[in-house]
Amino acid sequence: MTFRNLYGFFAIVAFTVLAGCAAPGPDYQALLAAPDRSEADRNIDQRRSPLDLLRFYDARPGMVVADIGAFGGYNVELLARAVGASGKVYAHNPPAAAGRLAERMKSPAMQNVIASNRPFDDPLPPELRNLDLVVFNFAYHDTVNMDVDRAKMNRAIFTALKSGGTYVLADHSGRAGSGIGETKTLHRIEEAALRKEIEAAGFRLAAEGAFLRNPQDPRTAPSGKNPVPNDEFVLKFVKP
Repeated sequence: MTFRNLYGFFAIVAFTVLAGCAAPGPDYQALLAAPDRSEADRNIDQRRSPLDLLRFYDARPGMVVADIGAFGGYNVELLARAVGASGKVYAHNPPAAAGRLAERMKSPAMQNVIASNRPFDDPLPPELRNLDLVVFNFAYHDTVNMDVDRAKMNRAIFTALKSGGTYVLADHSGRAGSGIGETKTLHRIEEAALRKEIEAAGFRLAAEGAFLRNPQDPRTAPSGKNPVPNDEFVLKFVKP
């Protein structure tokens, strides 16, 4: 069993205990095995642990969710399948990247997806309220290099979520003490620095996912050119 699988196992056990008697979620395994998923997405599955991620999201039919920095839409499609026809997914991309989602939007699996092509610091329509879930995967560190007003962005996400709604972020781990200083050179961000920014917007840390952790990663190589799997953190925050 690999480090990631081992850590993922314990993360799932912990999550199950915390969930108590909550109703079971969708059959995520069947969702991932859907025959109409592309081969390209199945290849991405190998490094993204989507089963663990969907369980951590706790995405369920009927939810209204948003994916910030959706880009090509791999994660958007997973969410769209998880929330089903009764749910809705807002797929955010900055205007310069709006076209990256166009081809995927033609898929029947994306019928419940709405594109939100807006700046990062104003990512969602102002009238949008009471979201159940917002996710932000592996691109928060990029907003540092883009000079995004991250405090404004996180406040906007806080406002769009309902009370009790969750904000899940995943990113490439930076070394302790590095803060936001290696977001451009290594495409990594220190977990403590990201957490501080999210909590400053009013969120409370609710859970930590260990399924993408790799303690063998020294976190000194660029995340896109690492000879070992990246150490990556996944954090779930809640709006009180």
